[in-house]
Amino acid sequence: MFVNAINQVAKFTFPLIISNHYQDGSTSSHLGSFVLLNEEGWIITAAHIIAETKRHQEHVQEYHNYIHGNGMVLNPKWILNHSLWFGADHHRIQTFHLLPENDLAIGKIEDYQAAPGQIYPKIISPSRIAAGRSLCKLGYPFYDIHATFTGNTFQYDASLFPIPHFPLDGMLTRIIEGDSNEWGKWIETSTPGLRGQSGGPLFDHEANLWGIQSMTRHLPLGFSPSINKGGVHVEENQFINLGWCIHPQVIIDFLEKFEVKYYRADDNS
Repeated sequence: MFVNAINQVAKFTFPLIISNHYQDGSTSSHLGSFVLLNEEGWIITAAHIIAETKRHQEHVQEYHNYIHGNGMVLNPKWILNHSLWFGADHHRIQTFHLLPENDLAIGKIEDYQAAPGQIYPKIISPSRIAAGRSLCKLGYPFYDIHATFTGNTFQYDASLFPIPHFPLDGMLTRIIEGDSNEWGKWIETSTPGLRGQSGGPLFDHEANLWGIQSMTRHLPLGFSPSINKGGVHVEENQFINLGWCIHPQVIIDFLEKFEVKYYRADDNS
């Protein structure tokens, strides 16, 4: 059902590698996703993916205070070097616009040059959203990234690329809308979002963009079967794992606020 759509969506969905180098000399890397919106180089992703950029800035200041004897205690896990890799070595984004209550982030790749044959997503009209629609997510779970930090740069083994994407289908179950002061507006799906799919697209069989994967909610099912573990009976609470994706109306409103060009699924263009 999604074969052709996945081939299309994969052309505007890319891996986002987040890498940290800590005070104790260790490094860590993990994967997220982002969607390339237009020929100007604007991208959209989940705000929580780039949150470590702020943590890095805070840690650098704390380390500076420690060096100058301003009462800080040495923390071996201070992030002293940090990198966001947006699908290519030459892609750089200096500034993001954030909507934290809806986990939304947009930014613009500097001096963006489109690859030959590059296509961009069309965002579904919010009026077409209804429960029961079969949708699919795409991103980069189940893949380990290891970086080394040498000469003030992060380096990755060439054998890690290209990073394989992974689709996961599910049904649109509900529209979730909370207190505007605390919660945003979401599309819920019957399957979870997997680690590595955060910031990636939710789309239909025509490759139209329905949302951006944000989080997974774990709802209790209300029963706790007893199992035997090493001769001890233990109750296991049961949950259903449901994906929450940023609602297209939120995406459209935010893009229009910053005058970012986008395409609609109901346009004839």
